[in-house]
Amino acid sequence: MNNTATAVTYQCPNCSAGLSFDPQKQKFCCEFCLSEFTEQELAATETARTAEEAASEAAERAAEQSEQVDDDYCAQMGEYHCAACGADILCDDTTAATMCPYCHNPVILGGRLAGQMKPHKVIPFRFDKEGAKEAFHKFTKKKWFVPRDFVADAQVEKITGIYYPFWVTDADTTAAMSARATRVRSWRSGDYRYTETSKFHIFRKGEIHFEDIVTPALKEEDREMLNGILPYPSDSLQEFSMPYLSGFLAKKRDIEKEAVREAVKTRMVSYAQTLLQNTIHGYSTVTPTAPRLLTKRIHWDYTLMPIWLLNYNRKGKTYTYAMNGYTGKVFGQLPISGKKLAILGAIVGVAVGLIAGLIRAFLF
Repeated sequence: MNNTATAVTYQCPNCSAGLSFDPQKQKFCCEFCLSEFTEQELAATETARTAEEAASEAAERAAEQSEQVDDDYCAQMGEYHCAACGADILCDDTTAATMCPYCHNPVILGGRLAGQMKPHKVIPFRFDKEGAKEAFHKFTKKKWFVPRDFVADAQVEKITGIYYPFWVTDADTTAAMSARATRVRSWRSGDYRYTETSKFHIFRKGEIHFEDIVTPALKEEDREMLNGILPYPSDSLQEFSMPYLSGFLAKKRDIEKEAVREAVKTRMVSYAQTLLQNTIHGYSTVTPTAPRLLTKRIHWDYTLMPIWLLNYNRKGKTYTYAMNGYTGKVFGQLPISGKKLAILGAIVGVAVGLIAGLIRAFLF
């Protein structure tokens, strides 16, 4: 069955070339005529309205087609037409934005971010590619034992800006916890030492507001990497607007909030226990029970967050370097060069041999 749909390209109102979002300027830029537009200016143009209509039509076609295919087929590769050159673009089922491999125009697969799959929030990139490459070189500058090709220009040029899907949760709760505590007092009287142990039952209760609990919404990704580049500041969240994806890759979620609800609740309970327990002072021992948490209000935002990602394959193992595209926080798994370690071992061996020879010369 045909699964072909039209990809959306945001075009420059002046020359019709593809627009890309520039993180440094926080504007949508055309690399051909050098025009620049704010989100408000772009939204006000007829080009933007046409693109939105195209995205809507693509979403409707995708919805109609999804009703006709079974779950096995949905897991296969999807095929889209580039709006700029008409070429077919193949991508996996979690890709929501990419680049056309033929004309290199940024394209957004609008049907994949429509309806219930439309994100609520987005955090735009604040670091551009040059900034990401500079941060990578700074991170690896004093890592002497990484392979030379890992930091080569051709490898670093592969660093890619990707929007990853997360669930961001806010909640208003009431937490209550009880604990058993003791207070021990010792004193001397004459030849005797006395110890008094007093036992207490403690109860704590309070209103706790949870803000921006972030949970990955993509199954087949490196959880260590995704958690390693968190957090994102609350004030960086913006209402989702499709043009922010232009010029970057983007993934759509494949984990629904119901699947992570219990994990989020567990994190809230753990934090509530720590918070309530920190209000208990002046006792020798404290043995708390698990807190009871009543959720009065909970709000979920499906959010796309920016990450600069660079993968390196060496001897069948993939090493991942990632940078938070907004804060610049770095997560890195670095490969080790066997040749450089061997050279170091040889140098150390020669140095030890010379020192041993000098010692023998002076002592014997």
